[in-house]
Amino acid sequence: MRTTTLSRRLKIGGVTMAVTALLGACVSPVAGPNGRYATPIGNAPVTANPTPYSSALYCLADYARRYNLPSPRMAVGRISDYTGTVSSDGGRQVTGGASLMAFSALAKSGAQMVERYDTSISEMELRYANNRLIGDQGGTPEDPNYRRILAGQVPGSDFYLVGGITEVNYNIRSAGFDAGVGETDTDVPGSGILQGKVFVMNIAIDLRLVQTTTLEVVDVVSYQKQIIGREISAGVFDFLNGNVFDISAGTGGMEPVQLAVRALIERATVEFMANLYGAPGPEVCLNASNDPLNTVGPTGGYYPAYDNTGTNNGQTRADPSRWNDRRDSAVRRSRY
Repeated sequence: MRTTTLSRRLKIGGVTMAVTALLGACVSPVAGPNGRYATPIGNAPVTANPTPYSSALYCLADYARRYNLPSPRMAVGRISDYTGTVSSDGGRQVTGGASLMAFSALAKSGAQMVERYDTSISEMELRYANNRLIGDQGGTPEDPNYRRILAGQVPGSDFYLVGGITEVNYNIRSAGFDAGVGETDTDVPGSGILQGKVFVMNIAIDLRLVQTTTLEVVDVVSYQKQIIGREISAGVFDFLNGNVFDISAGTGGMEPVQLAVRALIERATVEFMANLYGAPGPEVCLNASNDPLNTVGPTGGYYPAYDNTGTNNGQTRADPSRWNDRRDSAVRRSRY
């Protein structure tokens, strides 16, 4: 009996040492010829990062080019996180890069943009040029060709986009189950457990479009998006010949919160730019055989930037399927 127990322990110890050696072979305490202790895992390539509204933004850009519609000069201000949410490790729960997402969304829509978010480099170079410290190409020591500062050389913006992330609501609705099974007879081994959880949260933004010269708020959009997470796990617990086995496995996933912020920004940008282009709405991306969308009530305090109330998109913004290339079958896919 003791021999059997000792043999079993030796086998377990041998397996443990083999696994330890296998894991240790992946990491070396001495850097290799390439200057690294270990080779990083993963080989996923860099890909595009679209949302269901990216196709609509590209479609709007095509629409503006097709009908030679000029884009006003657009700028982006601070789109901050006003929720104040902090994760357990002390970091921000919601991205602070919403303004950068707005730049990308405006670019997809074909908007003409001017930089107002980070002007530190331009301001520094203007100061250097004013002190005759910067010379352009073609200069010589005798004729340094100092950079000139010309009146009116910086184009102004017509509108700018500002706002913030205003809501993060956790556990709007949750559900779960926990089931276990086992034998009342201790001589019959084996028991199992199955668990599942689903929860829903949401995030919201409030954005406004401001006319630069008058500071008049000409357009407001307020949107929310729900986010779902789920987790499923199963396990088996068993006594087998005096050994204890506890085996479990599971899967889980959560819709990316920051990608939801990008989707909110892109959806709002679609509505802003459709108004500025004078586009009636998703109809500009429809095939001739498709029926027009039904109109629903507006969202936000809508005010037209231009005199286009007869054709603009103000009355159709609240349709959740509008402009979504996965839900609005009328919207044609465009390039990414």
